[in-house]
Amino acid sequence: MSFPVQPSTPSPSVDPESAERTACVSGAEHSFPGQVQYSDDLSKLLDILPAPIRERLEQHPHLDRLVEVVLDLGRRPEARFPGFADYLSEDVITRADLDQVISRVGEFSSDNRAGIASTLHRISAIRNRQGTIIGLTCRVGRCVIGVISMIRDLVEQGRSMLLLGRPGVGKTTALREIARVLADELGKRVVIIDTSNEIAGDGDVPHPGIGRARRMQVASPELQHKVMIEAVENHMPEVVVIDEIGTELEALASRTIAERGVQLVATAHGNRIDNLIKNPTLSDLVGGIQSVTLGDEEARRRGSQKSVLERKAPPTFEIAIEMLERSRWVIHEDVAATVDRLLRNREPLTQTRSLDEHGQVVIVRSTAGANGRPALSGPQWPPAGSTISAARERGGWQRSGRMEALPSEPLESRSQQQGESGLLLERREDSVPLTPAGSRPAPQVVAESRVESGSDEEEDLDWEGSALAPTGRQQNPDGPLMIYPYGVSRFYLEQVIQTLKLSADVTKDLDEADIVLALRSQVRSRSKIQQMAHSRQIPIHTVKANTLIALARALRHILNIESEDGSDSDLELFIRASSGDETEALEEARLAVEQIVIPKSQPVELLPRSPLIRKLQHQLVEHYHLRAQSFGEEPNRRLRIYPN
Repeated sequence: MSFPVQPSTPSPSVDPESAERTACVSGAEHSFPGQVQYSDDLSKLLDILPAPIRERLEQHPHLDRLVEVVLDLGRRPEARFPGFADYLSEDVITRADLDQVISRVGEFSSDNRAGIASTLHRISAIRNRQGTIIGLTCRVGRCVIGVISMIRDLVEQGRSMLLLGRPGVGKTTALREIARVLADELGKRVVIIDTSNEIAGDGDVPHPGIGRARRMQVASPELQHKVMIEAVENHMPEVVVIDEIGTELEALASRTIAERGVQLVATAHGNRIDNLIKNPTLSDLVGGIQSVTLGDEEARRRGSQKSVLERKAPPTFEIAIEMLERSRWVIHEDVAATVDRLLRNREPLTQTRSLDEHGQVVIVRSTAGANGRPALSGPQWPPAGSTISAARERGGWQRSGRMEALPSEPLESRSQQQGESGLLLERREDSVPLTPAGSRPAPQVVAESRVESGSDEEEDLDWEGSALAPTGRQQNPDGPLMIYPYGVSRFYLEQVIQTLKLSADVTKDLDEADIVLALRSQVRSRSKIQQMAHSRQIPIHTVKANTLIALARALRHILNIESEDGSDSDLELFIRASSGDETEALEEARLAVEQIVIPKSQPVELLPRSPLIRKLQHQLVEHYHLRAQSFGEEPNRRLRIYPN
């Protein structure tokens, strides 16, 4: 991606004299929205090229946007620009052309990179099996003042920062500008570990684009981790800047530096933070990943298997920036929280920063929506230096005010009265629920009820905490009721919701729940779930049995849905919905789990089923806290269940 070229004008945020002092201005100079770009000595890069190629480039209308020149033996020379490429000659590159370019640049290091003295340009070599150079990539290096305007407030916070992005998106350019800002404008002691001389250029004198920051060169890429430690031990830096952390030793050295109280600013191999989590070599940068076994109660609370992945330690970097494009970056202000949410299969809370046509920073924050999916809150214009935190949101019932919050203080006065239809009501008029606007409405009646029946077959339904004000079946414009299951079958609960077409949904995140639906035998006095629900002001509803009928009656009662004739005719839908292949497939999975997988600790492969039925089998296996995976090709794709 490139920025449109406009007439040269200094950026409002950059002192022209300072910019002239810290940038190499002998090449072309351009002004962009919100930043000033200096094309550092482009003529020096053109001088090393063969004459026909140089002349063609000098006449190219997009020379100021040149990214790199590719010279491969036996192929036509190619100039690459953002989004397109042009051939520079009809003649192919010869051995003499390559030798001419090689003779005009510095020595190639062990990573096959060379440079041009006092410039930021990089020449990379491709060799054959005998070690002879058969191709060159001549990359243009530019110093950009103001390129970090989108994250200036984060840079000034003094927290360690990791930049991620695909090659060519501008990571090294941003790293160079961060080093200059920290050294010149914030007055910090900055040391740059410049392994391939990309940040501060080739030669013994560092490029003026890094300002007062000091540069330590690395003799060989394999020694980068040693130079990182040496910089901290010998030169007392407040900030260490590192380009391309790529090995386990470098990741360990980064953690050592961070634990000594030194601010780290670095780039790493990986396009998104998900890539680092999956990369065993670099996962330590975000805290490291380990497998842990949960207790039964904790597994039920999370709604997950007993063996889960969790973060092992605090992240080395506190902030992560995904550079999707040159002018659009995704910010993770709390890397620890992001990793924890990703490991639980939930979308992280992020903010997307970009520049508009006026050079102003636009920030779009994401907040947790239903089922952990992010919901964008729209563009915002935050004050300079402000930090951004996403507010927690729950389901539509909580947001619409139809479910009031629990009182934060213990209730003192309670009066009981007998209500209609055999319900035992407990009136609580001394608590005033909170509303989004912060007003104090009239006292609400919060009911705690139990269905009284003389029949043992009648299921009981208890709840504590809040009064529901439903408007009837399928009339919920504010979103579904978010239910957190505890000790009850998530599979059964979803079957009831789907079959009866209820305006409800099941969530694995307690923070997103409107209510907790729990098995009565699992909820004890002062239990962990009660404490967690009370701290989040979420009511707990309990059912006596973990059956389809019990859950259906509970949900209909909670949603204030009654059948027209007062019978359970709607529940006959379960008989039709669970008939035929579905019943047979679920029974097959249940018998496999209870008779082979659990008692004998052996994996079992089920018969081929349709995708819909396999999904039901997956949900049933998840209820037993086991792991299953689908194998084969349609129509013979089948489920394989593994023991813990």
